[in-house]
Amino acid sequence: MAPLSVKLRAEHKQIPRAGKLPGVEGQGEASRSRTPESLSFVGRSGINEQYSVGLGITSWEIDFFGRIESLSQSALQQYFASRAAHDSAQLSLIAEVADSWFSWQAAEAQTQLAAETRKAREETYQLIKKRFDNGLASELDLRQAETAVHEARILQAQYQQQANQFFTSLQLLAGENLDKSQWQADWKKIGQLQELPTDLSSEVLLQRPDVVQAEYQIKSANADIGAARAAFFPRISLTASLGLAGSTPVQLTDSGSRQWQIAPQFTLPLLDWGVNESNLNVAELQKDINMANYQQVIQQAFKEVRDEMEARITLDDQLQAQQDLTRASQRSLDLARSRFDAGVDSYLDVLDAQRSSINSQLNLIAIDLQRLRNQLTLYKALGGGLYADSPEM
Repeated sequence: MAPLSVKLRAEHKQIPRAGKLPGVEGQGEASRSRTPESLSFVGRSGINEQYSVGLGITSWEIDFFGRIESLSQSALQQYFASRAAHDSAQLSLIAEVADSWFSWQAAEAQTQLAAETRKAREETYQLIKKRFDNGLASELDLRQAETAVHEARILQAQYQQQANQFFTSLQLLAGENLDKSQWQADWKKIGQLQELPTDLSSEVLLQRPDVVQAEYQIKSANADIGAARAAFFPRISLTASLGLAGSTPVQLTDSGSRQWQIAPQFTLPLLDWGVNESNLNVAELQKDINMANYQQVIQQAFKEVRDEMEARITLDDQLQAQQDLTRASQRSLDLARSRFDAGVDSYLDVLDAQRSSINSQLNLIAIDLQRLRNQLTLYKALGGGLYADSPEM
């Protein structure tokens, strides 16, 4: 089975920030107006025309104190945090799809086991019925065999219902109708997910999307502090234009029709009634909140990994014990059948041995499923992508 893996974390390249550069616009204007005689300086009415074309720089703040840079960094880190949140949702979806598929396969295996048990009990019932008809078996043996058949029918229907529900959940997560025959697999050949390397470093937890998201949120809050501090200092902005102007379109080609304008602006906060100070306090408090959240996420990550690794040890012990119990119960069933065929014991002993055998086999499938879920949860707790470069098993 190929290892379950998805590469979730990618290197984030620096994104150009247009807010640091001035905006340049092409400008053009044409106007035609009539001035009445009563408003004319020359004492008669007239028609005035004006044409202009050029380039203009929109209001551009010169970032002497890093306010624009800090705001740009804050927005960039928030974008990276949203990307990490997307990766976290994707990782959860991968784990849910795999869990639904494993659960469906386990329910199908249990359904198949119940169907095989039902078939075997129906065959046994027919044999006992023949013996009963010939006076070689009691009615109690016959009714016990019949009861065993009905129990197997009920068991098969129950597991079939579970399998149908798990497959419906799988289709819901996949977002499309799936062909059961293409997704069906032999439970005994599914195997286990790839084991963890023995020298695994705790630094792998830094790949968890929620840890990455919390880290970017801290960086964003730190940049907000820089922007709040820069608000105490003067802000200098600049507006400029350069072009040609004239009363006729032809004059736009004359060398004397050039015009330009530069308009710097200076703003200094003198009395803001504590607004900037409050904004700075809020920014620093938000950083403290994000730091506490980051520590909580890290602690939760260690707890999840530790719990799943400890659970894996006990699940291995349970699996080994259940395998031994399954072999022992199967041997007891074989002996009970032999003694019943020899007329030593009643069919009740065979029925008890059958129930023990089927229950142990069903529990073995359930423990296999728990172990797969444990490895799947551990894969999720480690942030996914751990085996992205590993060869197929």
